[in-house]
Amino acid sequence: MKVELVTTLKRQATKILADLHETKEPVLITEHGQPSAYLVDVDDYELMQNRLAVLEGIARGEMAVMENRTFSQQEAIDKMSKWLK
Repeated sequence: MKVELVTTLKRQATKILADLHETKEPVLITEHGQPSAYLVDVDDYELMQNRLAVLEGIARGEMAVMENRTFSQQEAIDKMSKWLK
């Protein structure tokens, strides 16, 4: 992963963004020697957000199973039938 100072980002934003789009490699921006932000390609960011949404759905499903909040197949069909018409 590439690391850049915030002052470098201010001075060379166009170049840093061009490199980011070309390599698709995230850039860690630091301020005063500390991590401050990541720059990521838009397509990569959207892919990460979609994956996160899927993982959150899986986690909700796992929690429902652990809490015994599940339905039989027939109960699910009956509850979904109003949307499937």
